[in-house]
Amino acid sequence: MALHLAAAGAQVWVTGRHAAALEECCAMAAAQGNVMTPLVMDVRALCSIEAAFSAIAASGRPLDILINNAGDERLCASDAVDEALWDQLLDTNLRGAFFVAQRASRLMGSGASIVNLASLAAATGIAKAVPYSASKSGILGMTRSLAVEWAPRGIRVNALAPGYFHTAMTAAFFEDGAWQEKMRARIPLGRFGIGEDLAGPLQFLCSDASAYVTGQTLYVDGGALASL
Repeated sequence: MALHLAAAGAQVWVTGRHAAALEECCAMAAAQGNVMTPLVMDVRALCSIEAAFSAIAASGRPLDILINNAGDERLCASDAVDEALWDQLLDTNLRGAFFVAQRASRLMGSGASIVNLASLAAATGIAKAVPYSASKSGILGMTRSLAVEWAPRGIRVNALAPGYFHTAMTAAFFEDGAWQEKMRARIPLGRFGIGEDLAGPLQFLCSDASAYVTGQTLYVDGGALASL
């Protein structure tokens, strides 16, 4: 997502917990002729969020876009979910998303756009994914409430909900050939999503092309939800 936005002309702060991964992302952008600024931030720690946005504020550059996409997913039978796992997923996927949006909004003016990453799991029941599904369902409620509250300030808030994409977080699932066959059969377009499939929807929600769109969730899932 950072690479797509940089290629579209955005000046990007790319954030994450690991400096090495951020430097790698910035190197990929540089190879494409774009510049990104790395910024270490752990959304589970309020002090880390505050430090990161203080650095952004100190740069003097306006903040027009926030992509709230930190996430974690673990499959676990419901009767085996413990407090640590629940807190890990909810703190990353929902609590962290809220406080990042809260802090980012203080640097935003009219015309700014916040895009929260939801999931197909927010609209369907997935066995052994209760904490994850709960966190992503919470993202939808948070998105709608913030959209209404911040509309008078000209800040739009929407959610982007990917379907089945092969990412570092979902790699374990894709190692199972039987799972791949089963999931692909549920997708009307007949394939899993790739990174480029998110570029257009992302740019739409971040740009003036969606100036009259707020409080919405855009599913990018190859028709999986529509087929249920």
